[in-house]
Amino acid sequence: MDSRRPPLAPVFRSLPEYVRHWAETTPDRRAFTFVDHPAPHSRGVHRTLTWRRLDLRMRAVAARLAAEAEPGERVAVLCPQGTDYITAFLGALAAGLVAVPLYPPGLPGQGDRLSAVLADARPAVVVTTSHALAEVRELCEGRDVKVVAGDQVPDAAGGDWQPGTLDADAVAYLQYTSGSTRTPAGVEITHANVVANARQALSAYGADVHPVTCVGWLPLYHDMGLVLSVAAPVVRGLLSVLMDPVAFLHEPVRWLRLLAAHPRALSAAPNFAYDYCASTVTEAQKADLRLDGIFALINGSEPVRAGTADRFHAAFAAQGLLPETHCPSYGLAEATVFVSAARPWQPLRRFALDRDALATGKALPARPDDPRAVLLTGCGAPAGQRVRIADPVSREALAEGEVGEIWVQGPNVGRGYRNQEPQTLRVFGAVLADVAAGPGKWLRTGDLGTVLDGQLIVTGRLKDLIVVDGRNHYPQDVEATAQDAHPAVRRDRLAAFGVPGSSGERVVVVAEHARAVPLSDIDVPALVRTVRAAVSARHGLRLSGVVLVPPGTVPRTSSGKVSRALTRERYLAGAYAAEVAG
Repeated sequence: MDSRRPPLAPVFRSLPEYVRHWAETTPDRRAFTFVDHPAPHSRGVHRTLTWRRLDLRMRAVAARLAAEAEPGERVAVLCPQGTDYITAFLGALAAGLVAVPLYPPGLPGQGDRLSAVLADARPAVVVTTSHALAEVRELCEGRDVKVVAGDQVPDAAGGDWQPGTLDADAVAYLQYTSGSTRTPAGVEITHANVVANARQALSAYGADVHPVTCVGWLPLYHDMGLVLSVAAPVVRGLLSVLMDPVAFLHEPVRWLRLLAAHPRALSAAPNFAYDYCASTVTEAQKADLRLDGIFALINGSEPVRAGTADRFHAAFAAQGLLPETHCPSYGLAEATVFVSAARPWQPLRRFALDRDALATGKALPARPDDPRAVLLTGCGAPAGQRVRIADPVSREALAEGEVGEIWVQGPNVGRGYRNQEPQTLRVFGAVLADVAAGPGKWLRTGDLGTVLDGQLIVTGRLKDLIVVDGRNHYPQDVEATAQDAHPAVRRDRLAAFGVPGSSGERVVVVAEHARAVPLSDIDVPALVRTVRAAVSARHGLRLSGVVLVPPGTVPRTSSGKVSRALTRERYLAGAYAAEVAG
């Protein structure tokens, strides 16, 4: 029988040690529940592992993997979302192997990336499930790799097998970055890194002292899904309730029902998910929802939009949802995931900044109703780590209100990129010009931001910055203007970027049209004129091109974000030449 509050756990060096602890102290408490939706209108089939059962399955899989690979070798996890994914991941760690969280073949648009990651990681073993076994064997044909179906390993395989002592500084898993235009880079996350980041997240969101249930649909191969739905619950002994991302996309109210069903639910999603729920969930579906028990909703997008939070909370205010549950956050794979977070039950921090000043690297206040103001959201304070804003060229630490690259230092920062020493030195070995401002090595995030009133504000990606006539323009700012200019532009499915021109940088927008609006019904020249006029009025930019493409055409990363780099690459290669352009 479950009690609401798990006992406090001592500090262990690895996730498998925490699993063993909870299996010994609270064996019959629920650890993980996967809610399957086998039919279109299914309300969900629950499959649960207790801590005792999780420990048994973890040890069984670990024993099998240890018999197939040497300590330190890689194990690629190609399981569907579910409890088998969790036991495979934890089993690899318990066996002293390096897990590589991935996904089964067949994920739309991710086949090339999966092959590239496998080629880079060179796993000794691939672990999957009976359901995906045939596809995985076909994928691995011709590769020097063993394939194991984790769900076919009998409980008896664990026997009396116990994990050996794990080195906290040894690599636990490789978290591969999106790699949209190059071979994906595997960030080496140690056992100490993931335990530290789990504890940082628990503390930041108040889950270290309050009994919460982690509820999530984010894929477990993604850094935030892995830490929030697996690592943090394991460290704290919390119940984690999971569903498949596809089940959420088919019927987003399923996520809200799980949030309503579990007291003090803690969950995370990007901007699009909150907008998607607000626009898609029907009044009939809302009728039986009560969302007043939600503890915290994490928004980890870049940037977090206050308008998205407002729309989501307005849509579900009648269901008791409180706006103070929204927690804008910032993170990246190189720091395991979490870097800074707004605390639950505090008002959303909003900042109206002067667009012209921001273009010159200064965060100066503006009136919120000024049409040329940039509206940004604070992402809280660092979660148990240090953050500096640095000039990316001079490496000088910048003062509050100055925009520069976000640098991070803490026990959660990974070791570096697998087999990429020059890149590791450049990204993970940064040193401030004035060492007194922050001694030691720093992680260069590649993200631009500033600090105001103790809040970290993310303004954009350094590599995505558009520079025209010496002025900086943030692509997401241009994209927001373009999608607000015309209802036929599909929200969050467009990319703005710079391309070389005879007289300097030119700016192009590639946008999908809304699914509900056929191309034949769109006056494309009028749409192009409207978008160009809006961008010109708000940003002082002349768009060189506006390209309208079918839904699903703009490429996205493995975490679902639009890949501006790959969109730009395809544009320059002429991939959109046949589309409607203006």
